[in-house]
Amino acid sequence: MQPDQVLVYALLGLGALIALWIFFRILPVGLWVTAQLSGVRISLIQLALMRFRKVPPGIITNALINAHKAGLMLSRDELEAHFMAGGKVQSVVNALISAEKANIPLNFKLATAIDLAGRDVFEAVQVSVNPRVLDTPPVSAVAKNGIQLIVKARVTVRANINQLVGGAGEETILARVGEGIVTTIGSAEDHRTVLENPDRISKTVLSKGLDAGTAFEILSIDIADIDVSENIGAKLQIEQAAADLKVAQARAEERRAMAVATEQEMKAKAQEARAKVIEAEAQIPLAISEAFRSGHLGVMDYYKMQNIQSDTQMRDSISKPQTKDKSKE
Repeated sequence: MQPDQVLVYALLGLGALIALWIFFRILPVGLWVTAQLSGVRISLIQLALMRFRKVPPGIITNALINAHKAGLMLSRDELEAHFMAGGKVQSVVNALISAEKANIPLNFKLATAIDLAGRDVFEAVQVSVNPRVLDTPPVSAVAKNGIQLIVKARVTVRANINQLVGGAGEETILARVGEGIVTTIGSAEDHRTVLENPDRISKTVLSKGLDAGTAFEILSIDIADIDVSENIGAKLQIEQAAADLKVAQARAEERRAMAVATEQEMKAKAQEARAKVIEAEAQIPLAISEAFRSGHLGVMDYYKMQNIQSDTQMRDSISKPQTKDKSKE
């Protein structure tokens, strides 16, 4: 055999290998055989076209096989459309199979809507079959007698399939239960009645229909623990009394300041009056001199006035009590 012929045969063999690789790469024959053996009718051309549509043939084929084995009738186009919309095909199929076995009404349209809404539809079916227990955080509430209680509750919920799209989640359930606990304890006249009948909280909260508009159905609310905290009423009264005392002290200080200001004002007026009296007394000698010059006052009249003043001063000194001079003792 000539070297040229050897090269030609080698190239032909390499080309054949490349052709076979491309063939099996584009046409998943093994997957097609598996589907045919499982009773799923799908052509090689459709499997090849899935690759061009960027849809993994293995995911769609396995989902069709699982659905067929479970007795569900699903179409390839529906699964491809859901995958291209960003959904989880296998999760939807598993949810439909679980719902079928548990006699839960769930169709493909609702399952894909729940999946595209961002919820795990398979987990939702599991929660619908096996209810979940939610533990509330410690809820503080004050009874009418001022005693604070701290309550922990356990809420048993079951997924509501029809409300999963647009329904509120677990956080809303816990918030509403906490609100119901606060309302029930706040309406109690005495905290001891709540301690004696904790089921009163459960009954009151359940009667409010707290699961309306949520993705869950509340099955039961059980009070796990109740602790007696501090006397909030007495604490508030003490704080109010302290605040009233500060207000009274401030008002008293204001009145004292006003009294001091009034006293200072009266002293200023008295000093002003004494100044006017002194000024008037200073004018007396001048007036007497003027009276002498004008002839309105004689010498005898002046002496008579002096005698009257002396007599008045003597009477004042007699009427005043005499004090002992301690420096001479």
